[in-house]
Amino acid sequence: MELVAYESRSSVNDIQLITRVVAGDAAAERELYETYVDRIYRLAFRLAGDDELARDFTQATFIRAFEKIGSFRGESSLSTWLHSIGVSVTLNGLRKTKRQRNREAPMEEGITVGFTRAEAEPDLKEKLARAIDALADKYRAVFVMHDVEGYTHEEISGVLNIPIGTSKSHLFQARSKLRVALADFAAEWAS
Repeated sequence: MELVAYESRSSVNDIQLITRVVAGDAAAERELYETYVDRIYRLAFRLAGDDELARDFTQATFIRAFEKIGSFRGESSLSTWLHSIGVSVTLNGLRKTKRQRNREAPMEEGITVGFTRAEAEPDLKEKLARAIDALADKYRAVFVMHDVEGYTHEEISGVLNIPIGTSKSHLFQARSKLRVALADFAAEWAS
């Protein structure tokens, strides 16, 4: 019951915030930006693997969002709508820069953004980063969003505009490809 009340309050707050942004309220624009910038940045960083690109993609996401905020219909949450724009901007930006296979930042740096974690075997970390980099965009996006960022399949479906079953299938395929790529380390995981 509390969750429903929270969700409806959140929806009301989002609608009020959007109304203020559309009206040109600079404080509302700043509030929207500050509320969502960290999560958009982390998503962009994990997809791009490069701090400078992630910052550029984050900025481009908010520019596009503010340009299109008047057309937001409320069919999804504001968060889902922003993340959809962020994924689109990031994947299109990666295609334009042709850098997705030549990333400068290791994948594990994205994992540490905003979190502390135990250190893993260096060879495993390097091989995992390469294996994730080698995934097709559609598999990598779902894997990063679900297993790294913690999105649900419903949220991924909304952000990537794919059916929930496709999200689940892409995650299954990504995990299968990663298992094959990391088979050398299977004995270490079992112990």
